[in-house]
Amino acid sequence: MSFLIRVQLPDNPGSLGAVASALGAINADILSVDVVERADGVAVDDLVVELPNGSLPDALITAAESVDGVEVDAVRPYAGVLNTHRELELVEEIASDPRQGLAMLADGVPRIVRAGWALVVAGGPEGVQRLAASTAAPESEIDSLPWLPLHRATILDAEAEWIPEPWQELGTELAATPLGKPDRALLVGRPGGPMFRAAEVARLAHLAGIVAVVLDG
Repeated sequence: MSFLIRVQLPDNPGSLGAVASALGAINADILSVDVVERADGVAVDDLVVELPNGSLPDALITAAESVDGVEVDAVRPYAGVLNTHRELELVEEIASDPRQGLAMLADGVPRIVRAGWALVVAGGPEGVQRLAASTAAPESEIDSLPWLPLHRATILDAEAEWIPEPWQELGTELAATPLGKPDRALLVGRPGGPMFRAAEVARLAHLAGIVAVVLDG
């Protein structure tokens, strides 16, 4: 079974190799590595690893954290491998059929930022509008979006009062970015975490900006 493990490690030569060796010692096969963020001498990397049948994911945490200076942010099941070129493919798909662009965006974004789901939402006199949703998006009704209008991409407070109770129960981390106009936004949820990083939010904003030009141009 494949797992996505997010690790913080010293941004030094050999650190990632040491983590790879530790994971290899428990017969974990690293399928791909994606750099999430690098700052202040610390790197945050996402690794997709394959564990032998019968192995517990806790073993990944123990192995990775046996390396000095390494901390595991989260481990969760993952289908597929990381694809850092997915943004370009998604933009091309949307450009080929703009009428379905919002639906394509909502369905494609979770695979890019390793989230559980995505919604395209809007606010106005009629209240909250759900313009598009990914296949795994929750059906919980949203009564209000007090953070709209939104002028820049941001990490949202995961315990705010507007958040539906089922999302809170799952410990859903949230990020949002405006989609062409302040009253329309792309909302992304990651049930169970980990928290969104600044670099991930910037990546989300960049993608939304390009898609908004394609859709509204």
